[in-house]
Amino acid sequence: MSNQKKSLDISVEQAKLLGNALRVKIMKQLLDTPKTSKQVATQLGHSPGNVHYHLKKLHEGGLVELVEEKPFGGVVEKYYQAVASRFNSPGGAMDPVLQDGFNSRDSSLISIRLELTAKQRKNLQEEFLEFLESWVEKSSHTQADEKTEEFSIGVKIVSTEPKGEEE
Repeated sequence: MSNQKKSLDISVEQAKLLGNALRVKIMKQLLDTPKTSKQVATQLGHSPGNVHYHLKKLHEGGLVELVEEKPFGGVVEKYYQAVASRFNSPGGAMDPVLQDGFNSRDSSLISIRLELTAKQRKNLQEEFLEFLESWVEKSSHTQADEKTEEFSIGVKIVSTEPKGEEE
């Protein structure tokens, strides 16, 4: 069963688990079809041991589930699937890299003010999610010999009205 567009409210601990680019790529690989850690490692071009370690952490954190076990060649293959494609952190859990005070080697801030209706705000949020998800897919196909650097990207849509001044 596909988990495309399924959302899950997550805890601070779960948000921390997703604060790693490889784990996000693993989640993307497990979105539509259950796979073993070896299958995911092959698709991402990473070592099976490294992917197994991160997959185990995601499973322990309740972000992926074990959906099937198949005996194969004297071992048991374990098939995992992501429990959702989108994760909400209503408690304000945020990647520590995006918080004020993190001294990054390289960062960019892009901001703009817009007047939006409630529907436009919802559409804008949905389009940002789709845009970021498209980049998870694009970055999953990097050649093994290409140098990469991990970046954290957060989009925060904030009302300019202070809390408690709603009409």
